[in-house]
Amino acid sequence: MNLIEELEFQAKWEKVEQIFIDRFGKKPDMEAILYLIGINELGRLPENVFTKEQKQDLMHIATCSLLAQSGYYEYDGHDEDGWPHYKMVQSPPASGLVEQEILLKQHIIAYFELEQ
Repeated sequence: MNLIEELEFQAKWEKVEQIFIDRFGKKPDMEAILYLIGINELGRLPENVFTKEQKQDLMHIATCSLLAQSGYYEYDGHDEDGWPHYKMVQSPPASGLVEQEILLKQHIIAYFELEQ
C-alpha cells in the first residue's frame, strides 16, 4: 500500500471501530469484532450464554463469512442446529500475522460497507 492507500484504509478502519464505540461504549479488539460478526451471521442470540467453544466457532464463522467475499471460502449450508458452515475454496494469500490482520480488516471494512 502506498501512503494515500494506507491513510484511506486507516480512516475506514477507524469508522468501523467507531460503529462499535457508538454501540457498545468501547473500542473493540479483533476477537470482539469477529465474535459479533459471527453472531450476526448465525442470526440469533443464545438461549443462555455461548460456551467458550461456541464463541470460537462464532469467530470462525465470521472469518469464513468475511473471506467468502473474496472467494476463499464458500457457504456450505447450515447444520441441524442452524449453524452456518463453510468450505475452503482456496487458501488466503496472507501468510504472516500482520498480513492476516490486514486482510481481515479489509474484509471487515467491506462487510460494514455492505451492511449499511
